[in-house]
Order: sequence, then C-alpha cells, then structure tokens
Amino acid sequence: MSTPKLTVVIPVYNEEATLEALFARLYKSLDALGQTYEIIFINDGSRDKSAAILSAQYHLRPEVTRVILFNGNFGQHRAILAGFAHARGECVITLDADLQNPPEDITLLLAEIDKGHDYVGSIRRKRNDSWWRHVASRAMNGLRERITHIHMTDQGCMMRAYSRRIIDTINQCNEMNTFIPALAYSFAQNPTEVVIGHEERFAGESKYSLYSLIRLNFDLMTGFSIVPLQLFSMLGMLVSMGSGLLVAYLMARRLILGPEEGGVFTLFAIAFFLLGIALFGIGILGEYIGRIYHEVRDRPRYLISAILQKEEEQA
Repeated sequence: MSTPKLTVVIPVYNEEATLEALFARLYKSLDALGQTYEIIFINDGSRDKSAAILSAQYHLRPEVTRVILFNGNFGQHRAILAGFAHARGECVITLDADLQNPPEDITLLLAEIDKGHDYVGSIRRKRNDSWWRHVASRAMNGLRERITHIHMTDQGCMMRAYSRRIIDTINQCNEMNTFIPALAYSFAQNPTEVVIGHEERFAGESKYSLYSLIRLNFDLMTGFSIVPLQLFSMLGMLVSMGSGLLVAYLMARRLILGPEEGGVFTLFAIAFFLLGIALFGIGILGEYIGRIYHEVRDRPRYLISAILQKEEEQA
C-alpha cells in the first residue's frame, strides 16, 4: 500500500450546497502539485444530501478519495480525529468544506513543511466575518494565550498543516474533548504560521454560534491548563482575608458606636457579592469535573457506519 505525500482531511456537516464547488477547486489545486495525495472526507452525520454527494465523488476519483461516514453527529474535532486515524500521508492538512479558506493556498503551508516546520498554523489575511466574531475572537485569543501560553494568532482558522510525527502523537491521545491545533502546538518542536486568504462562505451558514465558540474556549482552557483553578484559589484567599477584615471592622464599630440600622443593605450587597464569587468558582470546578466525567466513562469518540475506499487499501 503506497504512502501518499499529502493527506487532506475535510469534515463535512450539511454542506450539500458547497461540495461541488469544493471538488472543482480542491482536486484541481492538488493535481497541480505534481505529488501523490489522498483526500479524506468525514461525513459528520449530515441530514442533507452530503453523504450521497461524497459517495458519488468517491466513485469518480476512487484512487485519491476516501469517505468516512459517521452514524451520527459527533462534532468537527472528532471528525478530524477520525481523519487523522485513517490518514496515510507524510503531511496532513485540515480544511473546512465551506471554501472560506481557498484550497489554492495549500501550497503556502506545504512550503513551510518543506522548510522543516512540523506544524503550520494559518492567519486569515482579511476576515469576512461579522463584527461580533472579530471581537469575540480577539478576546478569546488574548485570554487563551495568557492562561495556556499557547500562541496561535488566529485559532479559528481550520486550514493547518501537520507533520507525520505530530499526527502519530495526536493519535496516541485518548481525550474525549480537545482542541486539535492547541494539542498539536504543544507537541510541535518547530511551529510556524502563514497568512492565507479568507473568502465569504460559498453557501449556507456557519455551524458555530456564539455559544459554541464560548464552549470551545472553555474546553481549550480547561483542557490545557489548571490556571483558572489556581486563579480562583488565590481570589478565594484574598476574599477571605478581606471578609475577615470587614468582620473585624464591623465588630469594632458595633462596640464603639453601638447598633446601626443603615448598615443592613451594605451587608446584603457584600453577601451577594461573595455568593456571586462562590457560584463563579463552582462553575469553574464544574468544567473540570465535567471533563473528568466524560473521560472516566471511556466511551468511543465516534462511531463509523461505513468507509468508502479502494478494496486494496482495506488490508
């Protein structure tokens, strides 16, 4: 079984409107490289005609096309992990199916891999996203870098390149929830980034809502650092010291000035403030406990209903 030079991994979820345009541009770009390649499409439980379109494309180009069909929706990152588990290329590139990152820019990432880099991130040259996504992305990027010390200028860009060593190391990890670019960055010895194009979605709408982006960053921070717990511990100590000083002050006023009626609402405000901090801390603890809960159940990350590939590759 020959080993291709390049594997392109593409998760697909309800992308029937973009797939034909993706095929036209992607295969043309890869054929022009003049090197062996394979494309792995992972259908992540699409409810539209995406699976049928992928099956038809496989029969058109079976020598370079493989299709993994999930029996449900398991999420983009688990779909990519399934692609990694089946990738045979010396270099693996991830790409979204929505054509926001032009397939023609794959050559930019390969050039950096050829220079000896083992992980190549990407930065969108001109983002065609809504203003709130720009603001949310900058805020999350800054917070993530301070907490995890993982440097990614543009963590929301899917087009990235990984060396074979990075892919093999990621395949050894068994975490249920993780953020693949950050995981790869932590394993990389010589990472770099390149600037690539960014286009408006060819069709459809983004699968990421504001809530999804917040959840993703919670997973990122709790999966790669315990700094939130440490910060809350230090905050708890400071609040405890402040509360002790406040109690001593109020006792002194009671002894010196006697009972005071006007201070009850101040005490209520202080009590509500402390309760808010406590609930915030419980939320942070819940994130870590939730991660532990998912891990100890040891359930499969995804379930594959079928794999479309040439028979001689199934050995």
